[in-house]
Amino acid sequence: MDVYDITIVGGGPTGLFGAFYSGLRGLKTKVIDVLPELGGQLTALYPEKYVYDVAGHPKILAKDLAKNLGMQAALFKPAFCLGEKVATIDRVDETTLKVVTDKNPEHYTKAVLLALGAGACVPKKLDIDHNRGLEDINIFYAVKNKEKFRDKKVLIIGGGDSAVDWANEFSHLSTSVTLIHRRDQFRAVQTSVDEMKHNGVDVKTFYELKQIFGTNQVDGATVFDNRTGKEENLDVDTILICLGFVINLDFLKTWGLSMEANALIVNEKMETNLPGIYAAGDIATHPAKLKLIATGAAEAATAVNFAATYINPQAKAFPGHSSNLNLSI
Repeated sequence: MDVYDITIVGGGPTGLFGAFYSGLRGLKTKVIDVLPELGGQLTALYPEKYVYDVAGHPKILAKDLAKNLGMQAALFKPAFCLGEKVATIDRVDETTLKVVTDKNPEHYTKAVLLALGAGACVPKKLDIDHNRGLEDINIFYAVKNKEKFRDKKVLIIGGGDSAVDWANEFSHLSTSVTLIHRRDQFRAVQTSVDEMKHNGVDVKTFYELKQIFGTNQVDGATVFDNRTGKEENLDVDTILICLGFVINLDFLKTWGLSMEANALIVNEKMETNLPGIYAAGDIATHPAKLKLIATGAAEAATAVNFAATYINPQAKAFPGHSSNLNLSI
């Protein structure tokens, strides 16, 4: 059987940087992802959204970051298995694990890095009656093409980073932008909230969506103040819903992994409670956790380095600085 040194489950930014770093360590690497293309949420949910928290990039489009990470990971020619959903991880013997997917029951590996991001998540849907045929036409849960919002009268629902960032973006692209949020505290970065208030976005706090008008297109919406019940009709023709995601990670619990809420518990080496299985990125939790792309990359490097010592106890956890290595790339 063909046994890889490390198999990375997840082709998002954390998994891709992990694949690069495992190649840097000379490990035979495989990447498995349920999506048909690399990039994870960067490409699947917000390819045209700018990302600001990546070292060396004042700002970069998510799709461009995904492309760069894919090129970086491919330098050491890992095996990519896309469109495969992992079902189980079984132990074959003391040194070998078997990753079983819906398309291949025999991915053999010495170590596994789980870099699933937020896991198998789907956007939270509107809980009001509306024409679902308008979804991806005038009603959106993700922005894959900013041009669909050009010169539109946009209503954004939500109070997190995505909602506020898109409000700022569309303030320069759309005819008008209204953002409603069910309370007056935002989960977004404060500087972005301040920018939104200066960009002419009509911000309505304590407001929720009640009704969407239109049969063949969005012709307007009714919102209401959740404190008083007062209703207001809005002249909008495009709606973006940023209410977060529904995450289902129950399948991980059947593998015997220790979890806290919707994350895998890891130690300072990014080890889970199961030998040879590591976790990094949004799927992992520890006392000093920060959910950033930058820290996900650092966690992936940490996991890979200690996986290298797990595979070969004589190996060093710290391989030296990459600038000192003779890389033929």
